[in-house]
Amino acid sequence: MSDSPYPFTNFNFSVEISVPGLKSPLCKASFSDCDGLEMSMEPKTVQEGGMNLQQTHLVGPVRYGQLTLRRGMTDNLDLWKWFLYAAQPGHIAAAQGQVTLMDAAGQERITFVLADCLPVKMRGPSFNAKDGQVAIEEMQLVYASMEVRLPGSSGLSLGISAGIGV
Repeated sequence: MSDSPYPFTNFNFSVEISVPGLKSPLCKASFSDCDGLEMSMEPKTVQEGGMNLQQTHLVGPVRYGQLTLRRGMTDNLDLWKWFLYAAQPGHIAAAQGQVTLMDAAGQERITFVLADCLPVKMRGPSFNAKDGQVAIEEMQLVYASMEVRLPGSSGLSLGISAGIGV
């Protein structure tokens, strides 16, 4: 674990998406915005008979967020191709993804590894002749699981590799 007392900034990151059967990685590190790295657990609450002043909480299912990626639109249509490929019956289009956060010096600090990603929404840019802004495209994808890794580690497994203890 790092002894750095400062939190990481959120502007220095890279995204890699690897899809079997398509050019990999897709759009490596070319996203301006990434949102939706989240996991949540819905606990099961049990009210025991005779225990009127407390509840028991049991572990419930873990749910994962929906990742939203935005980037300036170019003539690279790999994300659009992946969406169309995934929409065709019989194709296994689940991808593996990584979002890596880097420090100010460009060193990798934390990597979020996403398993079995599937594109669920593509949005083209909004057009407005008055603004003169960059055309932004957006992709949303779901993922089956998320693992958090520090550089040189194999991942967070029951808190043991992170030194949390169980």
